[in-house]
Amino acid sequence: MMNKNFTRKDLSQKVHKNLGFSKSLCSKIIDDFFEIITTEIIKLNKFKITSFGTFSVIKKKKRIGRNPKTKIDAIITPRKVVKFKPSLYLKKEINKNE
Repeated sequence: MMNKNFTRKDLSQKVHKNLGFSKSLCSKIIDDFFEIITTEIIKLNKFKITSFGTFSVIKKKKRIGRNPKTKIDAIITPRKVVKFKPSLYLKKEINKNE
C-alpha cells in the first residue's frame, strides 16, 4: 500500500467539488484557513477546533541525541514544537468501525 500525502491542492479540490465554488476561490479559502491557524498558534500558543482537536506549542529542552547512521552524539538545541491532541469526537469517529 502506497501512502500519499493529502496536500492543500487536494483539499482545495475537495472543497471545489463539494461546494461548487471556483477553484481559485477554494484555494484562497484553504490558504487563508491555514494562515489563520498559523497566526493564532504563534500568538496564543494554543488553537482549538471544536470536535477536531487542539494544537499547542510546547518547549523542548536541550538534550543529547545520537545520529543513528554514524552513532555520533550531537546536541539537540532547545526549540518549540507544535503538539496536536485530537478531540474525543475525532477519536470516536476514527475508532467507530473497529
